[in-house]
Amino acid sequence: MKFESLAQTLGISASKAFESVKRLTAVGVAFSDGRRINRLALFEFLEHGIQYVFPATPGVFRQGIPTGRSGPVLVDALDAGDEPVVWPCAGGPVRGRAIVPLVPKASDLPHRSPDTYVALSLVDAVRTGGARERQLALQALRQRFGAPTAAVHL
Repeated sequence: MKFESLAQTLGISASKAFESVKRLTAVGVAFSDGRRINRLALFEFLEHGIQYVFPATPGVFRQGIPTGRSGPVLVDALDAGDEPVVWPCAGGPVRGRAIVPLVPKASDLPHRSPDTYVALSLVDAVRTGGARERQLALQALRQRFGAPTAAVHL
């Protein structure tokens, strides 16, 4: 597998992409070939673990890119209230409570990889949301990636 494409999408180095896939394989979220995701394990982790391993508490108000309940999928389904959740970005279109994104250059994703932006904003809804937000985000992720028993190619 060439990690340059994955690295470019996420805005990380190829070596960081390689190490990340290696860790996913070691814990069973990726299959041993490193090219397919174990959807069952991924969704189990998203549903039961991500909020503990990568907690995100909305903090100070900053200009940024909408994510979580304020992201492109859930903003219309939920009343996001007066306090949108954002990834900090000086040129971002929204002022809201900032969270630390899962990838360093997440604020570039709406332009660089819109599909990845949508997926990570849904993951942020799982990380930051209440029960209803989490449920809607997990449902949307299942629809995007299919049944959790099949493999997805990296």
